Amino acid sequence: MRAFFLPFINNALQSAGIETDKEIQIEKPTDKKFGDFSTNIAFLVAKEAKRNPRELAGQLIENLRFPAGTVVKTEVAGPGFINFHLDPAFIMLSAQAVLEVGEAFGSYDSGTGQKAIVEYVSANPTGPLTIGRGRGGVLGDCLANLLETQGYTVTREYYFNDAGRQMQILAESVRYRYLQRCGLEVTFPDTHYQGDYIADIAETLFIEHGNDLASREDLSLFKETAERVIFSSIRKTLERLSISHDSFFNEHTLYQAPEGEVSPNQKVIDALDEQSFIDRYDNATWFLTTKLGQEKDKVLIKSSGDPSYRLPDIAYHVTKFKRGFDLMVNVFGADHIDEYPDVQEALKILGYDTTKIRVAINQFVTTTVGGQTVKMSTRKGNADLLDDLIDEVGADATRLFFIMRSKDSHLNFDVELAKKQSKDNPVFYLHYAHARICSLVRMASQEIGFNESAATGEGLPLLTSEPEIDLASSLLDYPDVIQSCLRFLEPQKMVEYLHTVAERYHKFYQECPILKADPEIRAARLELSLCVRQVLRNGFTILGISAPESM
Repeated sequence: MRAFFLPFINNALQSAGIETDKEIQIEKPTDKKFGDFSTNIAFLVAKEAKRNPRELAGQLIENLRFPAGTVVKTEVAGPGFINFHLDPAFIMLSAQAVLEVGEAFGSYDSGTGQKAIVEYVSANPTGPLTIGRGRGGVLGDCLANLLETQGYTVTREYYFNDAGRQMQILAESVRYRYLQRCGLEVTFPDTHYQGDYIADIAETLFIEHGNDLASREDLSLFKETAERVIFSSIRKTLERLSISHDSFFNEHTLYQAPEGEVSPNQKVIDALDEQSFIDRYDNATWFLTTKLGQEKDKVLIKSSGDPSYRLPDIAYHVTKFKRGFDLMVNVFGADHIDEYPDVQEALKILGYDTTKIRVAINQFVTTTVGGQTVKMSTRKGNADLLDDLIDEVGADATRLFFIMRSKDSHLNFDVELAKKQSKDNPVFYLHYAHARICSLVRMASQEIGFNESAATGEGLPLLTSEPEIDLASSLLDYPDVIQSCLRFLEPQKMVEYLHTVAERYHKFYQECPILKADPEIRAARLELSLCVRQVLRNGFTILGISAPESM
């Protein structure tokens, strides 16, 4: 609905002789007495126009020419806000679009012809998925869904960390447990992976090979077996949350040199060296970030000869550019907050357009029961396991609770609340609204022969009460909410929006009789209910939760 105002405000600015590149901001006032929408454009351009904001707002109003039956009142408020009051019939007519386009409501073509890649989860294959990784997984999945509504061709990618010291430690951990299973006395290092899953993998090897591997120093079989078993477990856990990936990029390929060439990692070192951003001291290779104003240089190759995380990450992003992606969204945990700016700086030096890269950092998660922080598992090491949380509260609650708070905020996952069958539980509240509408439509079909497939929304302008207008108005916000979610990489805004829609529907349902109303009003209220159900379904699809038809 915000887009409706833009051409008329632009025309008014031109009529007033004002040319500006300032973005026209259209907001919804918190108090309805200030109208349905408001703009502060007079403030934004007053200085360059050398005009008083309030006087300029008045002049713009004189030049605003809205079509008949759309805006019934335009006024200057305060020191220069312009408030717009919409014709209720126009709101109801606009809501017909929900039924007209159905699943496509809220979708645009801004990304048509463009390729986007969303990298998320990307957990090291060194153990079962933890709750913290789950939050990033759901965030990334929702962002990919949002991008698809705008026409992007989206690749969901998992960066498979199958190289580096952690994989060496994983292989050693399995070998130690295997040797113990063979009856040998070995001391298991505290620095290695402790979970029972390591012993389970060792048991698999023992069943297949008996004691034959006891004298083997080569760790490749231990590594490959552990990697295969653990990653299979990770994928199964993700499937429980309806998370899947289109591609898996293996980190080890960045270490390999094609015949006659150097490795992608080495290409990064060489290219940065050509730009005088590499130095070698303390037996390590350094990225000279002090030349960019930072306090310290950053190590790219450690004195041990192993790359730091920064080097393969830079090389990995080079492959994204070479694969022709127009937009690259990275979903990282808070432990990456210091690293990714260095990766972007290196890519800039190498000549890549880093405006194509967007980063979403999600903060840590703790689980609470009765206000007390708890571990979801004590069976498999010291990490909270995502599988255990899904077992406890279900997939829908897991997904929604992960994104019902801003990604920038630490999340306390309230297990008791997620299991409640009450309006206090946001999952239950949203599900109940959708199921209530489905039940209503079934009753209308049985009792009065209502045919939902024939509904066009033509009767909506008959609805004039405040609960009806407020409900229809909230439905028209859906496309703007999608845009806001993408602008801030924040699907939390969709959760909040859908809660508002559900809340307004419940109020409408209580205050506006439906099946007992006069036939024309009854039909219109049923059509409005169908509009609400469609918007809820569309939003649920983006959030990746189910849409139950009964509860």
